[in-house]
Amino acid sequence: MRLIKNLLALIVLAIGALWSLQGIGLVGGSFMTGQSRWLYIGIVTALVGLGGLVWANRSLP
Repeated sequence: MRLIKNLLALIVLAIGALWSLQGIGLVGGSFMTGQSRWLYIGIVTALVGLGGLVWANRSLP
């Protein structure tokens, strides 16, 4: 189960990073390219993915 949680969190983190890079114009080929709104959406999504990684790997008492 921990592996599945980690994989899902990594996918969300990667999508957030991609959206952020598209938002600042480093990755082209999409309607999101160069639109700052997607930078912010990507940052929030990446933070959710990072939080998911922390949650998936927390130590249980």
